[in-house]
Amino acid sequence: MGMQCFVCGKKPVHGNQKTYRGKAKYLGGVGKKITGTSPRVFYPNLQRIQVVVDGEVVRKRVCVQCIRSGKVQRPLKRKPFQVGAAS
Repeated sequence: MGMQCFVCGKKPVHGNQKTYRGKAKYLGGVGKKITGTSPRVFYPNLQRIQVVVDGEVVRKRVCVQCIRSGKVQRPLKRKPFQVGAAS
């Protein structure tokens, strides 16, 4: 599972890059014209992070949209503070 999000399955998609020529209408020109298209690939913004899966901490590739929306559970950085614990 190479470049694919562990949560949503987002992966690279193919599209076109357009080349423009001319001056925009709002700047006083006659408008931009497309003079060529070439294929390109849109890659998802994947990060290798630690996530909790079935109670275990594993490192997975997750897209930033899933991280920011809270679809993944991150592990605790330290144990929770306990009041009255014997030391």
